[in-house]
Amino acid sequence: MTILARPETPAPSIDSSLPPAKGAAALALAVLADWLFYDQRLGISVTIFAATLACASLAANLQSLDRRRLLLAGSILLAGLLPAMEDVNAISLTLLVLALGVALTLTTNPYITGLARGAASLLDLFLVGPFRLGRDFVSAFNLPAVTRGFALWLVPLVLGSLFVVLFVAANPLLEKWISQLNPGNPASYLSIGRTLFWIVSLALVWPFIHARWRRSPIAMAGESLSPANHQAEPASAMDFFGTGTILRSLILFNLLFAVQTILDAVYLWGNVALPADITYAAYAHRGAYPLIVTALLAAGFVLVAMRPGGPAEQSRVIRPLVYVWVGQNLLLVISSMLRLDLYVQFYLLTYWRIAAFVWMLLVAVGLVLILARIALRRPNQWLIHANLLALTMVLYVCSLINFAAIIADYNVSHSREAAGSGVNLDINYLFRLGPQALPAIDRAIRLRYVNPVLVSRRDCLVEQQRQQMASWRGWGFRAWRLQRFLDGRETRAAAS
Repeated sequence: MTILARPETPAPSIDSSLPPAKGAAALALAVLADWLFYDQRLGISVTIFAATLACASLAANLQSLDRRRLLLAGSILLAGLLPAMEDVNAISLTLLVLALGVALTLTTNPYITGLARGAASLLDLFLVGPFRLGRDFVSAFNLPAVTRGFALWLVPLVLGSLFVVLFVAANPLLEKWISQLNPGNPASYLSIGRTLFWIVSLALVWPFIHARWRRSPIAMAGESLSPANHQAEPASAMDFFGTGTILRSLILFNLLFAVQTILDAVYLWGNVALPADITYAAYAHRGAYPLIVTALLAAGFVLVAMRPGGPAEQSRVIRPLVYVWVGQNLLLVISSMLRLDLYVQFYLLTYWRIAAFVWMLLVAVGLVLILARIALRRPNQWLIHANLLALTMVLYVCSLINFAAIIADYNVSHSREAAGSGVNLDINYLFRLGPQALPAIDRAIRLRYVNPVLVSRRDCLVEQQRQQMASWRGWGFRAWRLQRFLDGRETRAAAS
């Protein structure tokens, strides 16, 4: 019996009527999100919104709360709030979102029997929950036919709009063409960006305000959906990610991705000249990271749509569309890597750009493994193990690579001082790389002539290296090779 286990309770009946108070609470949270976040910098506003969301969720789901877990859920939520109060960054935001999800799951989900089911419920909350807003809104008016039609098109249109926004952010050509299609500037009457912000805000807060759990959520953590669990799900939930919705989504997504694929084939791979007001550096830089986000969203959709035992996995029409779409995502990832390579050629290497290359490689491997999982009809547990193995292998190889020396040598060799083109060498960044950059720093000093300040800073790094090698406890094979290089250079300098 784990800490998450709870006595079996009968499944609560699903009430299609939505109290007006819940709708008002969701709308109030969207207003607060607009005031705190839209066109504003993130800071303490994140903590304020998260605390308000938690209080609103507590009040809205008071009847279904498991009060025995309130203290545990509150402690987890407080622990998640503290990093965001200290500083808002990717890690603190991730911890805060997880804390909110865990607190909601602990207090309102009657089906948690262990960690695996809890993790699957979190994935159901974050991946499927936001799409329940439209279905719940329409079902409140008892219009089943309209609900079904709305559900069939809600996922394709919402995700399709999100992909369009990412493609426009990634491709300055698309941004330019869309701006040319807008001579009347309707944005002066209606802000499309703000409208989308409100829709996304309502969709994200709605699962916290109207908490509803299925007996067997989409189990990304390796649990396959059994026939009994399929019967336990409401019909509307199955329609929401049923064959009709997935088929429409894949057709629309393949068409949208084909536009980006063709543009990359023409301008990135075909080396066709860009318009005069768009540089290759801008084209490469803007597209590298948004396209990776696009590929990750696409991978998440494929995992949800092609879940083991689901109706879409058995469809002879959907499977080829999935293969084509994942193939287009692979091309997007490869294009992102090429874009980043072009950007590095303009602005040289850094640790973060190498990390981006490694991350893109892992995303590409993950997409290939998703294809293998679908083709071989493997469970999601196989996919998780394969991805963990790939991650372990990549991290192991990276641990053996001297990135500091590689970055320093590349930047010196491709700088304006050495190659006659490109950007000027950032000598300060070379010194921040540490003693392993000393061979490249020596080359840089010779390129810039002898500068007493640079020589003094170089000597500090040499002394740091010697102190590290002075004790056997600080010995390392990489540091030993560097010390041999430095000793040989001093010997040759003394001999000459």
